[in-house]
Amino acid sequence: MSTGTWGHGGEQEGLRCAPALFDSPGWLCACARPPVSTRPLDSAEAPPELLAALAPPPPGPAVAFVLRLGHALHQHGTPAHRLEGLMQRVSERLGLEARFFSTPTSIFASFGPPEDLRTSLIRVEPGNMDLERLILLDVLADDVIQGRITPSLGATHVEAILARPPRYGPALQLLCWMLAGASAAILFGGGWKEMGVAGFSSLTIGLLDLATRKQPTTARVLEPVAAVLSAAFAGLAAHFLGPLHGEVATLAGLIVLLPGLTLTIAVNEVATRNLISGTSRLTHAALVFLQLGFGAALGSRVATVLPPMPVGPLPAVLPTSTAVVALVVAGFAIAVLFRARPQDWGWIALAGAAAFGGARLGTLLLGPQLGAFVGALLLGIGSNALARLRNRPSVTTVVPGLMLLVPGSVGFRSLASLLERDVVAGVDTAFSMLLVAVALAAGLLSANAIMPPRKVL
Repeated sequence: MSTGTWGHGGEQEGLRCAPALFDSPGWLCACARPPVSTRPLDSAEAPPELLAALAPPPPGPAVAFVLRLGHALHQHGTPAHRLEGLMQRVSERLGLEARFFSTPTSIFASFGPPEDLRTSLIRVEPGNMDLERLILLDVLADDVIQGRITPSLGATHVEAILARPPRYGPALQLLCWMLAGASAAILFGGGWKEMGVAGFSSLTIGLLDLATRKQPTTARVLEPVAAVLSAAFAGLAAHFLGPLHGEVATLAGLIVLLPGLTLTIAVNEVATRNLISGTSRLTHAALVFLQLGFGAALGSRVATVLPPMPVGPLPAVLPTSTAVVALVVAGFAIAVLFRARPQDWGWIALAGAAAFGGARLGTLLLGPQLGAFVGALLLGIGSNALARLRNRPSVTTVVPGLMLLVPGSVGFRSLASLLERDVVAGVDTAFSMLLVAVALAAGLLSANAIMPPRKVL
């Protein structure tokens, strides 16, 4: 198109406007106006706020998938450092600019550039550890990242995984509650009486857990009520069945509810700079210890109202060979209670045996604290190597193996000493508990440095 010079009356070559219109004051002919560019402003000319406002929103299906995946992982026991790492990895692979912040009861997720964040808050009620669902969610994340399925379909699959019925029915779960208590009594140095009382106490607590699982108001008092029952059963058994180690029977009956794993995860989160999540989880573990201690102190008073019985010798400790059987049984019970797949039971038992054996050997050579470090180090290296070989998350074997090393029993003994006014012994045992927790966290972190995991989980 040729361009001409503007003449009087707004005349251009081949184009003329009516003089009466633009000769009036305040009027400017459209053809006399300077041309307006319809191109977007260059980044050097436009302010950042305008660019952020004009930026397209994050893709909806990708954001929905990341949020639903994070919610599901959090709900089934994923620690903060692993949860944030996996959500960040998935977001980067899907082309999202995202930031995540996790606490034990919530997830904050922000998408977009810093000057134009779109933030979501998800309130999460912590659930039970479910190793099978964690594996399925990890496989689903890999499928979405590698483009085998779309993010929108992946979000639908997350809901399908959460809607799956439990693999193990109530009868098998109750059996494993009983087996966990009975095997813990043997591992704590008890005899046949302690094993029977602990198994019965743990079975009763398992029934209460199943009955109150869908009632949040009653589920919150499970720990103190369970401690009352376990201590009361131990006192009644000592009265009617003869002398026994009441502390061992009480402690083993509460083995599933002891927050030793929570304490270890809390220390690990603090060590990985997730300070808010770690301190919150640490506070929760301390509160559960106090609830259990209060309930045990209350339940132990049952024996005082009964008429005194003649005191006899305490039962002898079972031979060492029974501890090996108890270790295998405990591994099976933990695998079922954590809802692991049957094909993972053998690996879980192997990891638990390596962790327990390494901790015992380390205790004999280096002391209890460094013994826990050796056990966690062997567990972490073996689990990471197995995860690389099988292309599965290392959490499958790390969490069940840690259950045999966690310092929950030490913390309970510390609280029992404090309730008996033995302050020096109580403080000393509590300090030992913290050292064991730190040793376990240090062992896992060292294992990740020696044998880096291929997956975040």
